[in-house]
Amino acid sequence: MRVLNLFGYTGLASLAAASAGAHVTHVDASRKAITWARENQIFSGLGERPVRYILDDALKFVAREVRRGASYDGLILDPPKFGRGPKGEVWEFYRLLPQLLEECRKLLSPQPLFIVLTAYAVKASAVTLYQAIAEMTSGAGGLIEAGELALVEHGAGRMISTAVYARWSAEQPARGK
Repeated sequence: MRVLNLFGYTGLASLAAASAGAHVTHVDASRKAITWARENQIFSGLGERPVRYILDDALKFVAREVRRGASYDGLILDPPKFGRGPKGEVWEFYRLLPQLLEECRKLLSPQPLFIVLTAYAVKASAVTLYQAIAEMTSGAGGLIEAGELALVEHGAGRMISTAVYARWSAEQPARGK
């Protein structure tokens, strides 16, 4: 299984995929984040797992992969609200996410397994991300889920929202659910 992790940051999602047996391509525009991700791979005991680290602008990398004819069975996207690529490229969530998802669709293997999209510090709702994934996977079947990621403050039992997500899985829900 080949997995592409865009905006990979410190690599936790990349390491989860690698520990499950995936060959991971981890892309981030921050040299510091790439360094942390590599260190995290070693510290986690996964140093021998196949993770390829790429310092690049996510949109430029995806466009090159499309031209190369690359394909991935799984996509993990955790874009920031705003960011800069290694050569000063500007990332703006609301302006560029539709283009990125359109290009990412071209990278899906003939039988993709999953897509995970998370967003934080944006005014987008889980419904917005659900609709974006639904459009991206139109005609592919599968199951789409969306919601909020939250932390539980144990003292008072309050939930603190941290992000919204949508995910697509090729698996169909079990009958009766």
